[in-house]
Amino acid sequence: MPTTDHTGTAASTANGPEPSTENPHAGQGPVLLDIGGDVGALIVTMPAAMEGVEIEIRPRDGHAGAAGSARPGGHEHQHHGDHDHEHGDGSAGAARPHLVHVAVVARPADAGVVHSAVFPDLVEGSYELSEKPFDQVRVSVAVTGGEVAQAVWPG
Repeated sequence: MPTTDHTGTAASTANGPEPSTENPHAGQGPVLLDIGGDVGALIVTMPAAMEGVEIEIRPRDGHAGAAGSARPGGHEHQHHGDHDHEHGDGSAGAARPHLVHVAVVARPADAGVVHSAVFPDLVEGSYELSEKPFDQVRVSVAVTGGEVAQAVWPG
């Protein structure tokens, strides 16, 4: 049985499936949105061709970013061994800040399958989104606490 890597895509090696380094359950079911107070969520409708691509988000105005974050604009998560992204805190020789990132996943919907990137808990404020690593702003969006913001990726 194949496993998924942290982008939600199948991962394998010549010797069989490769275990995930970040989240073995990414993209396998509904997403829990943790909203209320000054925390909202964001759902970005994506082109099907971007399935598996990671999308990063950063605050536009210097606010905190992800709810419960240990670093401004970043997030806490566990890593098991080596991983393929930098944190900007000295780990992995990083030079840039660690931004919240999620994979584009095909999700079941009433009308079939919808490809989306879901950011389940963002502090109210303005955000910019880009493909990982963050280089060019592709979407700007405002998130309101207690609400689910929606955006459409260009293309």
